[in-house]
Amino acid sequence: MSESINIASVTGIDVRMRIAGPGARSYAFIIDWHIRLLIALAWFLLGIILYGMGSASFEIQGLHSSWFFMVLLPALAIYTFYHPVLEILMAGRTPGKRMAGVRIVTLEGHVPGIGALIVRNLLRFVDSLPMFYALGLLCTMVTSQSVRVGDLAAGTVLIYDRPAGDTVKNLTEASLNRIGLQQNDLVRDLVSRWDELRPEVRRDLGEKLLMQLGVDIRGVKSDEVLFARLNLLLK
Repeated sequence: MSESINIASVTGIDVRMRIAGPGARSYAFIIDWHIRLLIALAWFLLGIILYGMGSASFEIQGLHSSWFFMVLLPALAIYTFYHPVLEILMAGRTPGKRMAGVRIVTLEGHVPGIGALIVRNLLRFVDSLPMFYALGLLCTMVTSQSVRVGDLAAGTVLIYDRPAGDTVKNLTEASLNRIGLQQNDLVRDLVSRWDELRPEVRRDLGEKLLMQLGVDIRGVKSDEVLFARLNLLLK
């Protein structure tokens, strides 16, 4: 079973990303399950209190339509849409994934698009069969990249936030969201090796990286300015 994926770059620097296995997945899921359950229950209880205060004739056995829309439906929505909404808003992570140190990326190392994240979550019901996510867990144990059915359909994989070799230091959320994990690692690797590379080599790599990331390098005539532009991407 593969423990990492290597991604070739136009700069010639390969990115190696460590794949999160069933253990890390389960840890993140358990944390998220408790969080979404507690939030859903909190809304359910608060909704009952607010509904009871607004209706003297409130009886839980009655299950009036207004009770359903005010109390039960929002609690179900919180529980159901917790993963897809947060994964979209947090660029492939959830609170549980953040605590476990993992995130979702595409097979190319990029932050997944909204469509991929929706597909991944729509197939949770398949992964949960026959119960307790048995199929999904089994799938992560037998696939080469430890992916579940939803990942296979969406073209995503769960990786550790820090690539293999721990080349990413002091990773910032702003930088990660701005240029993605793969490019973040490339930029940091180049910056860390800057003094070891020949001037013509580091300049060529730096210019290629900046152009790939859409940074205007017109007027950049010195290595110092180029180095500063690269560092600015990591802030």
